[in-house]
Amino acid sequence: MAQFQEMMRQQLESSMHDELEKLLDTTTGAEREVSKKDFGGFKNLFHRFLQVKGPSVEWIKIQRPPEDSIQPYDKIAARGLPDNVANSLNKLVVVKLNGGLGTSMGCKGPKSLISVRNENTFLDLTVQQIEHLNKTYNTDVPLVLMNSFNTDEDTKKILQKYTHHRVKIHTFNQSRYPRINKESLLPVSTNLRMTGQNAEGWYPPGHGDIYASFYNSGLLDQLIEQGKEYIFVSNIDNLGATVDLHILHHLVSQPNGKRCEFVMEVTDKTRADVKENTKIQQKKNCTYSSLIAHVWVCVFDQLQKSLLWSLTAVRRKDLRNLSTLDGGQNVIQLETAVGAAIKCFDNALGINVPRSRFLPVKTTSDLLLVMSNLYSLDAGSLNMSPKREFPTTPHVKLGSSFTKVQEYLIRFESIPDMLELDHLTVSGDVTFGKNVSLKGTVIIIANHGDRIDIPAGSMLENKIVSGNLRILDH
Repeated sequence: MAQFQEMMRQQLESSMHDELEKLLDTTTGAEREVSKKDFGGFKNLFHRFLQVKGPSVEWIKIQRPPEDSIQPYDKIAARGLPDNVANSLNKLVVVKLNGGLGTSMGCKGPKSLISVRNENTFLDLTVQQIEHLNKTYNTDVPLVLMNSFNTDEDTKKILQKYTHHRVKIHTFNQSRYPRINKESLLPVSTNLRMTGQNAEGWYPPGHGDIYASFYNSGLLDQLIEQGKEYIFVSNIDNLGATVDLHILHHLVSQPNGKRCEFVMEVTDKTRADVKENTKIQQKKNCTYSSLIAHVWVCVFDQLQKSLLWSLTAVRRKDLRNLSTLDGGQNVIQLETAVGAAIKCFDNALGINVPRSRFLPVKTTSDLLLVMSNLYSLDAGSLNMSPKREFPTTPHVKLGSSFTKVQEYLIRFESIPDMLELDHLTVSGDVTFGKNVSLKGTVIIIANHGDRIDIPAGSMLENKIVSGNLRILDH
């Protein structure tokens, strides 16, 4: 049986190789060379996909993370900052993952171009943050955007507006991988064009692709030649992921001469987090080639409390992403996570950072939080208002009537006062007048066919508002 399975795997790999060669033959020149490099990474991932069998975690290889592998942020910050912070900043590159579209929020084009605060987009805020660093410390920290084939053209057009900002902006594209038919395990596309139905046959792989695509772009070598040694990586929609000087100093000047090549920021889960993670560390058995000396990764969608990610566990968990094309065809996307490479670096370290470092905007519920008076805007960075008594943010759940940004904006004449809010649930056809104040737990539910208009100047504290406009104590 094992011999038969191995023969089938080899046959599938051979068939995939032949199909990829056929796709390459549909184009010439630079596009062919770029696609050939992309396919090299895809074939490695496809090989691993075919090799996966048995349990997702080999428990015999599991061991407890070393006691000093996770450090509390307070301990890192207690070291203070040196007088020559600028020296460290001049060795830093900020990389933002900019491959996502705003389709989940009803927007077209790159998600980074959605206005999130005072008409500022994600990209505007990012540029303001880095420009503030460069002006304050007289440094030259560049911004690098990892685009996808979905976002590259629109992003490059908008970059012209930053010509006179004190930030050098570079871009490179992440790989383009073929979606594969779930039944045949062969590519869906018949050529490399991105038009018509054929466009559905391609996808940008997960953010773990940054290592290979950054290297293949040639930009990595260029930055190293300029004296850059460290990269800070985060999603562009994580508004809490700003450059932290204390973490940078810790990475640059390791105590006791212990050279650290990879820092992962981790944070405590809250009830708003729905993803689970494997709370283990697997023994190091990595053939992955380290492409840059020092990597600093800010917290992503997956959250962990004082834990290290296992390459094998995360790889197998994120390896297969099932989806359905518009025509109903079931396909498979093979992806990796950027944090999965953590055990491929020497002396990898996790830092348990405050929850404020993780402020992603994935939905309009998240957008309501960052647009509210919970935060103030300072040089592109959002800071929790000192007037809020609790360090945690409210739990907000907006219904389907608020999913798209345009509809969401119409339903608020102004963003409510949320400084004392703990929980907000809104469902159905609901609108808010100006200067509404929400406190404690507020639940507003408009039944089908009903409409609820919260009057201007209303103050709702621990209330349930039902479809017949009754306001009840909660």
